[in-house]
Amino acid sequence: MNVTTNRSQAIESAIESLDGAFFKALCEPPRVAVLKRVMQLGRADVTAIAADLPQERSVVSRHLQVLLDAGIVRATKVGRQVFYEVDGPAIVKRLEDILYHTKSIASLCCPGGSP
Repeated sequence: MNVTTNRSQAIESAIESLDGAFFKALCEPPRVAVLKRVMQLGRADVTAIAADLPQERSVVSRHLQVLLDAGIVRATKVGRQVFYEVDGPAIVKRLEDILYHTKSIASLCCPGGSP
């Protein structure tokens, strides 16, 4: 394998680690407010999460679905209720992957720092 191939593969891996769903889920302030509420409550259903938020329960539910799809929260169904909680290990893993891949391409595509 040549340097160009290694560089291309490293860049592709880094871009892949910057998964759009993860950052999309965190880019809207109302969704971050929902995440903050889940963090404050621990394990809670949508009614409890929406209680102190300005959005309608249905909007909070959609935000929770985006966070769930991005792997930021996890959901557990108990009877007819769904309880949400932050998936800390999944978030840490995603951030570690991003850091690992970013470090691997930094010298290839983004030289800088002190001379």
